[in-house]
Amino acid sequence: MSSLRAEFRNYVRAESTPCMMARAAERFDRVEINDYGCLGSDSASGALYRDIERYVLRGSRGPFQFESFISVFKQTSIQSEREFESELWRQLQKLHRLDEYPWDPAVRHDPESANFSFSVAGAAFYVVGLHPRSSRASRRFKYPAIAFNYHRQFEELKTVGKFERVKAQIRRNDQAENGSINPMLEDFGESSEARQYSGRSVEQTWTCPVDLAEDR
Repeated sequence: MSSLRAEFRNYVRAESTPCMMARAAERFDRVEINDYGCLGSDSASGALYRDIERYVLRGSRGPFQFESFISVFKQTSIQSEREFESELWRQLQKLHRLDEYPWDPAVRHDPESANFSFSVAGAAFYVVGLHPRSSRASRRFKYPAIAFNYHRQFEELKTVGKFERVKAQIRRNDQAENGSINPMLEDFGESSEARQYSGRSVEQTWTCPVDLAEDR
């Protein structure tokens, strides 16, 4: 096992990490994790896009099997949550500029939409930002990182009636280990998930800092 994979395993298995789905993906070896160096750089963006495209073209490992693609940026030093938020969206913007595929038709392109999800290589992903300066212990990883989780995995849980139960357990775990429920964890479909990506508790007036519609 690589040292990076071992570090991520220790992070996921820590009591401060409440997400059962992340633990399941790691436990059953359904996590792909790579280091891309400097967050938002052209070299990192190109390599990350190629790897995500390959990941998507390979196809999901099957329904009801939670999996995750983790991009780590060990050469990047983050000093604040706002800095990470800015760098995360700059990285997503660069991926979008490289993307030659249409937006996943299952979700909306507009970050203000309650049905928005970030799409790359034709697949929608729920994005989770991690970094050492996060105010939430559950998002506090040793290095800046971006997890790409297939959006359809959450829809599959809804289809079989398991989503509400899983959500409730994650929130109980978060309350027990972190002292409160992450205020950014809105219910899916009630507000744009873009507000949740960086992990920062954003303002009510927050808007997406990049214009994905104008970046091709």
